[in-house]
Amino acid sequence: MPKTVGIGIQDFQKVMERDCFYVDKTRFLKEWWESQDDVTLITRPRRFGKTLTVSMTEQFFSVRYKDARWMFEQLVIWKEEKYRRLQGTYPVVSVSFARVKGSSFPLVREKICQILTDVYQRHTFLLEGNLLTDAEKEYFHRVTDKMDDAVAEIACNRLCEYLARYYGKKVILLLDEYDTPMQEAYLGGYWKEMADFVRSIFAAAFKDNPYLERALLTGITRVSKESVFSDLNHLKVVTVTSRKYQDAFGFTQQEVFDALEEYGLSDRKHEVKQWYDGFQFGECANIYNPWSVINYLDERKLDDYWVNTSSNKLVEQLIGRGGADVKRIVEILLKGGEFRTRIDENIVYGDLDTDEGAVWSLLLASGYLKAKECRVNAKGEKEYVLTLTNQEVACMFRRMVRNWFSVCSSNYNDFIKAMLVGDLEAMNTYINRVALATFSSFDTGGKPSRACEPERFYHGFFLGLSVELSDRYTVTSNRESGFGRYDVMFEPTDSFGNGMVIEFKVHAPSKEKSMEDTVSAALSQIIEKKYALKLEAKGIAKGRIRIYGFAFRGKEVLIGGGWLADFDGGVSYNGKNL
Repeated sequence: MPKTVGIGIQDFQKVMERDCFYVDKTRFLKEWWESQDDVTLITRPRRFGKTLTVSMTEQFFSVRYKDARWMFEQLVIWKEEKYRRLQGTYPVVSVSFARVKGSSFPLVREKICQILTDVYQRHTFLLEGNLLTDAEKEYFHRVTDKMDDAVAEIACNRLCEYLARYYGKKVILLLDEYDTPMQEAYLGGYWKEMADFVRSIFAAAFKDNPYLERALLTGITRVSKESVFSDLNHLKVVTVTSRKYQDAFGFTQQEVFDALEEYGLSDRKHEVKQWYDGFQFGECANIYNPWSVINYLDERKLDDYWVNTSSNKLVEQLIGRGGADVKRIVEILLKGGEFRTRIDENIVYGDLDTDEGAVWSLLLASGYLKAKECRVNAKGEKEYVLTLTNQEVACMFRRMVRNWFSVCSSNYNDFIKAMLVGDLEAMNTYINRVALATFSSFDTGGKPSRACEPERFYHGFFLGLSVELSDRYTVTSNRESGFGRYDVMFEPTDSFGNGMVIEFKVHAPSKEKSMEDTVSAALSQIIEKKYALKLEAKGIAKGRIRIYGFAFRGKEVLIGGGWLADFDGGVSYNGKNL
């Protein structure tokens, strides 16, 4: 009979005690120990077993679990006598920053201090006897959630010293989800204060620590060394493109297929692969999302389990505020396409507002994109061909785009209906309500120019349309047709449907006296450059092609247009022949 599927258990001992479904990943312990790396940072997407791996590592090595051999006796690590002797022989300090979240630096700083305080409270036995001097005991009691920076910065270092003295052996230090405070700081606008604070803690814990045997850090992103790991030259970084530990996180295809067989779901291999496969770590392809697979075994139905487990706020913000190029690439990805770009795996959160290319590095590290291939260009730079990871991620991206307009969903939907039937009066009413409600979703957070604001809005807006109308139209943007490149084209999937071509223009007072003149200029460009030729070549007559000109001035929008056949004699704002 198959084992019970336990959902959300991140404590290795609980998994073993309850005899829940578990894929044996204890080979990681041997690989990590024999690597001889002093400090290892492993980055993997969320819900890929990082916390369970840290728990397993603690409970294998820690003297607190020296009587817990039973947890490992049936697993692969126990086959070697060397590791049977090693189990339960080291002092281990395990810390997690997973719950360090908040909107302000003082709040998040206090949470970090509370976590360090909790760790100290688990080791109050060190205060017994004369192991510590009076001064050291006094310092021990100063470790509280209200401690000053000087105390907090050396808390991990001091605890390692005390434990090494107590056990006569250097300490293994584990830090799970080390980068959560970094992401919170970026979103909350207190990046510099947070980077300065954790940099000093990390330096004392991982660099200037003679009492450290080994250290293991896990996270989602590789935060740049200059940001938080200054001068930590012995740090071994293992990212999603590294070959080390490449099958230790996530499930391999064989592990998934074996599980499906065990649970009587062998006929579901293809659909499970389509939804949850697609990750690649190092040279190990066909890695499956473990959280989704486990939930599928439990629920026995396909769903986007992984992307619903936590907020995708950072991703939504970066893409929403990204410019035209970012949104065009998302359009390509949602259609199953791919693109090539340079990737710097060092995430500099302070640069995310100014370096739009950094969003792809973040999405690759976070698991939303996968690298199909890697090439070195003529400049010696690594270029990756990236695509969406799988069907589950594609669902998340579509939902993300819809969320941009959730605050005005009724007006947004009414605009779509009006556009499809050519009701200009209704289109103008609803588009201005949508623009007023959603402009902030496409704000860069800095001080964008007035010309930049509408560009970010309308590319986001029509990315939304491409999602909403994907069952009725093939929506493309910035493609060649006629004698130029149109902004947006809607090609009907139904042979009897109507086509649409749209041109955007930002009102330029030096060129046009009024918004109406800007609309006329947009419509004239569609006609003069024959943007509709692509639709006409597919047999769609001018009487079935609507053209629209959009004029933007700040948050104000004006739309004009009509059937292409009605513009043979020229155009003006109201669509009448000149």
